[in-house]
Amino acid sequence: MKSILQHLQSLGRALMLPIAVLPVAALLLRLGQADLFGLDFVSAAGNAMFANLGLLFAIGVATGFARDGNGAAPLAGVVCFLIATEGAKALLAVPPAALAGVPEAAQAAVTAGWRGAQIDRVSVPLGILSGIVGGLGYNRFSAIRLPEYLAFFGGRRFVPIVSGVAGLALAGIVGASFPAIDHAVNTISTAALASGSAGLFVYGLLNRLLLVTGLHHILNNIAWFVLGDYHGVTGDLRRFFAGDPSAGAFMSGFFPVMMFGLPAACLAMYHTAKPERRKATGGMLLSLAATSFLTGVTEPVEFSFMFLAPGLFALHAVLTGAAMSLMALLGSHLGFGFSAGLFDYVLNFPKAQRPLMLLPVGLAYAAIYYGAFRFAIVRFNLQTPGREDEPVESGAPIAASERGATFLAALGGADNLREIGACTTRLRLVVNDQAAVDEAALRRLGAKGFVRPSPQALQVVLGPQADQIAVEIRGAAGRPAKPVTTAPIQAERTADPARMPPALVAALGGAGAVRGARAIDGRLLLGDTATLDAEVLARLGARGVVQVRGGWQVLFAPAELRGWFGD
Repeated sequence: MKSILQHLQSLGRALMLPIAVLPVAALLLRLGQADLFGLDFVSAAGNAMFANLGLLFAIGVATGFARDGNGAAPLAGVVCFLIATEGAKALLAVPPAALAGVPEAAQAAVTAGWRGAQIDRVSVPLGILSGIVGGLGYNRFSAIRLPEYLAFFGGRRFVPIVSGVAGLALAGIVGASFPAIDHAVNTISTAALASGSAGLFVYGLLNRLLLVTGLHHILNNIAWFVLGDYHGVTGDLRRFFAGDPSAGAFMSGFFPVMMFGLPAACLAMYHTAKPERRKATGGMLLSLAATSFLTGVTEPVEFSFMFLAPGLFALHAVLTGAAMSLMALLGSHLGFGFSAGLFDYVLNFPKAQRPLMLLPVGLAYAAIYYGAFRFAIVRFNLQTPGREDEPVESGAPIAASERGATFLAALGGADNLREIGACTTRLRLVVNDQAAVDEAALRRLGAKGFVRPSPQALQVVLGPQADQIAVEIRGAAGRPAKPVTTAPIQAERTADPARMPPALVAALGGAGAVRGARAIDGRLLLGDTATLDAEVLARLGARGVVQVRGGWQVLFAPAELRGWFGD
């Protein structure tokens, strides 16, 4: 069973998919506004995504939680979200003051508008909850088998149904307790915004300290999409683009760190690299610094020193918190649609408050980071890039068509990978054997660091290309295996439950269901009386469960099947 930390990490990973739409939403919104190109239809297109963030989170989170990303999961998330939001709206009691002086003919429209505005304030949390329901519901019920007269609604078709029931329950809870929920959200928002510089310091500090676990995404979602209210628009990020002059407090402090501090740290690592390796290391560090400066993607830089010098990383976290406080004290409110890089700074310059204050603060941060990193690297002989006792070989260039297969081999092969996913900068994997992972080979392929949150979980820090590499690894893992020399399993041979792991027999419905089963090309064929536990089967190595006419097919590696069949 997964621990609470693992569930939270799964949530953090799932949140990245809907967040990925924000850059294009912010770009369209800004380009269409009057101070740039004045194209109303472009601005409206961008605002459409901000206005429907709850729905996007329901889709994205459900997809992220589903074990195989099947379309039934996001569909279930949407069903849950729509039922929950519309049902909750119908339960809200409209205060008399909202209808005071409104003509009777317009009261229905005003009532609908008021209810919609109230639910919109909690649409993102509702979207996240709906996505969790859809994703976990898919994992639990996608292989369910119903009686023959209800068979059409079994399997994946059952997932949106059960999610709809969950959405109805969620609607009842939210609708009936909305005054308490609204009061709690207002209290938290007021307290967070009233905490001033101290609260912003804590936010910035925790944001970096939680980076190693990936839980900073959860913290960011609360700050960027929930806190504060500006004419019905909630969240620091959304309020910034809606024109709230007080918004940006939870984003501004990242700019001095990402545009100036971390690039200066890269410069310090370059200057302290061994002379004979400086040229080779310089290209990599320049790429990391440019990525941080231009786009605000910093994890590749941070993982280059996070484990080598925890004290430096702690200082980095403190300086991030200090930057959040300092920018707020200076009244400099900046915002971004993606991250705190030059692109977002320039694009959103007209909407920012005192944006030029970034320059002196940024230069000061560059000096602090450069001095601190150079001193620590030399004083404590830290093996930052270019100072390793044994140089990391870059390896021969790899053809794009072979990159996925090369990564797959370094990760121990397809049989060692149970889950393959990615967020903005990391591969997020579940492996059978950590010892089978070749870290040296992965570093030659560009890995900047590794995180192992649990005995089977592995995160490989690569940079912005992580998601594309994950797609390529999945493709390589799904390629047909090379022909084996052993004889194929004959269809007439039957399974022997005594040769199979007891947990697997139980997950397949018991010895009675397994006995007499046949196998063809890696598929274990079971009768229609079998009751399967798809979630347990996936943990035990099953590559898929398919319901077919007359029974089930469970996909395994052919080598595993051979050991389970009698002579």
